Amino acid sequence: MFGAGGKAGRAVVAEAVGRGHEVVAVVRDTARYADLAGPGVAVVAGDVTDRSRVAALVEGAGAVVNAVAPGAGDDPRTFFTAAANVLVDAVAGTGGGRLVAIGLAAYLDVAPGVRVLDTPGFPAQFRDFARAHAAALDVLREAPATVECSVLVPATEFDPEGGRTGTYRAGGTGLLTDADGVSRISYRDFAVAVLDEAEQGAHPRTHFAVAY
Repeated sequence: MFGAGGKAGRAVVAEAVGRGHEVVAVVRDTARYADLAGPGVAVVAGDVTDRSRVAALVEGAGAVVNAVAPGAGDDPRTFFTAAANVLVDAVAGTGGGRLVAIGLAAYLDVAPGVRVLDTPGFPAQFRDFARAHAAALDVLREAPATVECSVLVPATEFDPEGGRTGTYRAGGTGLLTDADGVSRISYRDFAVAVLDEAEQGAHPRTHFAVAY
């Protein structure tokens, strides 16, 4: 689990442990995230752009989950694609299992050929970040056929207080909304979707929306 210290990463770790999996939680600073360690969870240091380190970590894994975000000194324009390239190469070279990445709602479609980030109301200050994230999606799309990868794209709103209901909707590449027109999911239920995909691989080599 790369990016295990973030909110989504922590939820995925908890869900995986709850299902009886052994988790290697990869973070940049083990002291900062020492609280992640516990039964079924080993916390290790690793930089997702370090090819040799990543290859060593993923070798023999049943699944590799990527929820990384750039640090203070990282340029998103290069970080996301670098991380995606390293993970694809590591999984391809070591047989590191299914690669499951967490996407960004900004590149879901709101109309044919129109992404959220392309709409007039999308905040301009976040557009470059969203485009950088979308560039990593292109890397995963071009992964070798031997790499089984999928990208789960969360709703536009993460509910930080929401619990685990165990239910969600999995759509296609379009934005999913509920009956009130709201695109929402809790971290805990998004983690359920991530683990379902890691275990079952129902959406290989594509990206798909997850929401209530």
